[in-house]
Amino acid sequence: MAAPGRNYNDVVTRFWSLAAPLYDLPFLQHWIYRPAQDEVLAQLHAHGAQRIADIACGTGILAARIADELHPEQVYGVDMSDGMLRQARARSAEVQWLKGPAEQLPFDDGALDAVVTTSAFHFFDQPAALREFHRVLRPGGLVAVATIGPPQPPLLRRLSANLSNPSHSPSPQEIRVLFADAGFTLTDQHRVRRPLWTMAVRDLITIGTRA
Repeated sequence: MAAPGRNYNDVVTRFWSLAAPLYDLPFLQHWIYRPAQDEVLAQLHAHGAQRIADIACGTGILAARIADELHPEQVYGVDMSDGMLRQARARSAEVQWLKGPAEQLPFDDGALDAVVTTSAFHFFDQPAALREFHRVLRPGGLVAVATIGPPQPPLLRRLSANLSNPSHSPSPQEIRVLFADAGFTLTDQHRVRRPLWTMAVRDLITIGTRA
């Protein structure tokens, strides 16, 4: 039997395989995605993580920056899209690129110091993904989740969570509950700091550790 959300994941994977070149447009990366990536890099630097995985890494921009700017022992980029991974492999030979879903990561228990994901959490089976992040982290390991999307009224959030399309951007409170349910200790949550002219993008970063 297919796992819940598998058909949706397949659709998303096919879409991003085709859309991968658009994802790399400089204005899109610089103004939309880079502020959250900058904050993730700062968190990783402060934590001193040496074995890091970027989940739903896309074309590998953040994973390559982690390798180039922080110089940890090992960086992994994990994505389900062949098109994204093809561009990621061309971007950097310092990162180990792996194919797989957020809910079934190709790592042993406690193998990583940090797991990060940016602008993709709404595509995941969120409870399952966070449980998987917890599994692959060592005690004291860092998880950083940056979510992106406009705020939704509570009724719309409830409706979107129950539609056949499970894509859902959770509220700050919902993310805190998801972190706690997965076994993480929440250490920080705040709106991503970004230039004034991009404030229409309402993204959030949530940081936790495995106790």
